[in-house]
Amino acid sequence: MQISVTGRHVNVTEEVKRYAGDKAGKLPRFYDRVQAIEVTLDHEGDNFTVDMIVTAAGKNHFIAHEAGPDMFALIDLIVDKLERQLKRHKERFRNRKHLAKRIDKFEET
Repeated sequence: MQISVTGRHVNVTEEVKRYAGDKAGKLPRFYDRVQAIEVTLDHEGDNFTVDMIVTAAGKNHFIAHEAGPDMFALIDLIVDKLERQLKRHKERFRNRKHLAKRIDKFEET
Protein backbone atom coordinates (compact mmCIF):
# COMPACT_ATOMS: atom_id res chain seq x y z
CA MET A 1 0.00 0.00 0.00
CA GLN A 2 1.29 3.41 -0.97
CA ILE A 3 0.89 6.45 1.31
CA SER A 4 1.84 9.90 -0.01
CA VAL A 5 1.83 13.08 2.07
CA THR A 6 2.13 16.33 0.14
CA GLY A 7 1.86 19.98 1.06
CA ARG A 8 0.42 22.93 -0.80
CA HIS A 9 1.56 26.38 0.37
CA VAL A 10 3.13 24.76 3.43
CA ASN A 11 6.36 22.94 4.20
CA VAL A 12 5.57 19.47 5.49
CA THR A 13 7.91 18.49 8.30
CA GLU A 14 9.04 14.94 8.95
CA GLU A 15 6.97 14.91 12.14
CA VAL A 16 3.76 15.72 10.23
CA LYS A 17 4.60 13.19 7.50
CA ARG A 18 5.23 10.48 10.09
CA TYR A 19 2.05 11.33 12.04
CA ALA A 20 -0.16 11.39 8.92
CA GLY A 21 1.47 8.22 7.62
CA ASP A 22 0.95 6.38 10.90
CA LYS A 23 -2.70 7.41 11.13
CA ALA A 24 -3.39 6.63 7.46
CA GLY A 25 -1.59 3.29 7.81
CA LYS A 26 -4.31 2.11 10.21
CA LEU A 27 -7.09 2.44 7.62
CA PRO A 28 -6.52 -0.95 5.89
CA ARG A 29 -7.67 -2.61 9.15
CA PHE A 30 -11.18 -1.45 8.31
CA TYR A 31 -11.20 -2.41 4.62
CA ASP A 32 -8.58 -4.82 3.33
CA ARG A 33 -8.79 -3.70 -0.32
CA VAL A 34 -7.15 -0.31 0.24
CA GLN A 35 -4.46 0.25 -2.38
CA ALA A 36 -3.25 3.85 -1.93
CA ILE A 37 -3.76 6.80 0.39
CA GLU A 38 -3.05 10.39 -0.59
CA VAL A 39 -2.86 13.10 2.09
CA THR A 40 -2.78 16.75 1.00
CA LEU A 41 -2.05 19.52 3.49
CA ASP A 42 -2.80 23.15 2.63
CA HIS A 43 -2.36 26.43 4.51
CA GLU A 44 -4.54 29.48 3.89
CA GLY A 45 -4.31 32.40 6.29
CA ASP A 46 -4.68 31.07 9.84
CA ASN A 47 -6.37 27.81 8.85
CA PHE A 48 -5.06 24.53 7.59
CA THR A 49 -6.95 22.33 5.17
CA VAL A 50 -6.38 18.58 5.10
CA ASP A 51 -7.71 16.29 2.37
CA MET A 52 -7.33 12.53 2.36
CA ILE A 53 -8.20 10.30 -0.59
CA VAL A 54 -8.26 6.53 -0.13
CA THR A 55 -8.18 4.44 -3.30
CA ALA A 56 -9.43 0.88 -3.01
CA ALA A 57 -9.86 -2.01 -5.44
CA GLY A 58 -12.76 -1.81 -7.82
CA LYS A 59 -12.43 1.91 -8.57
CA ASN A 60 -13.66 2.85 -5.11
CA HIS A 61 -12.53 6.23 -3.81
CA PHE A 62 -13.17 7.50 -0.29
CA ILE A 63 -12.62 11.22 0.28
CA ALA A 64 -12.55 13.29 3.48
CA HIS A 65 -11.93 17.01 3.85
CA GLU A 66 -11.51 19.14 6.97
CA ALA A 67 -10.35 22.69 7.78
CA GLY A 68 -9.24 24.28 11.06
CA PRO A 69 -6.33 25.77 13.01
CA ASP A 70 -4.65 22.53 14.27
CA MET A 71 -3.23 20.23 11.61
CA PHE A 72 -2.81 17.21 13.90
CA ALA A 73 -6.41 17.41 15.13
CA LEU A 74 -7.59 17.67 11.52
CA ILE A 75 -5.72 14.51 10.60
CA ASP A 76 -7.42 12.69 13.51
CA LEU A 77 -10.86 13.93 12.42
CA ILE A 78 -10.29 12.86 8.83
CA VAL A 79 -9.11 9.40 9.82
CA ASP A 80 -12.27 9.00 11.93
CA LYS A 81 -14.43 10.05 8.95
CA LEU A 82 -12.67 7.61 6.65
CA GLU A 83 -12.98 4.79 9.20
CA ARG A 84 -16.76 5.26 9.19
CA GLN A 85 -16.85 5.40 5.38
CA LEU A 86 -14.75 2.25 5.02
CA LYS A 87 -16.75 0.32 7.65
CA ARG A 88 -20.01 1.29 6.01
CA HIS A 89 -18.78 0.32 2.55
CA LYS A 90 -17.45 -2.99 3.81
CA GLU A 91 -20.75 -3.72 5.55
CA ARG A 92 -22.72 -3.00 2.39
CA PHE A 93 -20.28 -4.92 0.20
CA ARG A 94 -20.28 -8.01 2.45
CA ASN A 95 -24.07 -8.13 2.95
CA ARG A 96 -25.14 -7.30 -0.58
CA LYS A 97 -25.65 -10.91 -1.66
CA HIS A 98 -27.71 -11.89 1.36
CA LEU A 99 -30.15 -9.02 1.03
CA ALA A 100 -31.85 -10.50 -2.06
CA LYS A 101 -32.56 -13.77 -0.22
CA ARG A 102 -34.19 -11.90 2.66
CA ILE A 103 -36.37 -9.85 0.32
CA ASP A 104 -37.56 -13.00 -1.50
CA LYS A 105 -38.53 -14.67 1.78
CA PHE A 106 -40.36 -11.55 2.93
CA GLU A 107 -42.36 -11.30 -0.30
CA GLU A 108 -43.45 -14.96 -0.08
CA THR A 109 -45.12 -14.51 3.29
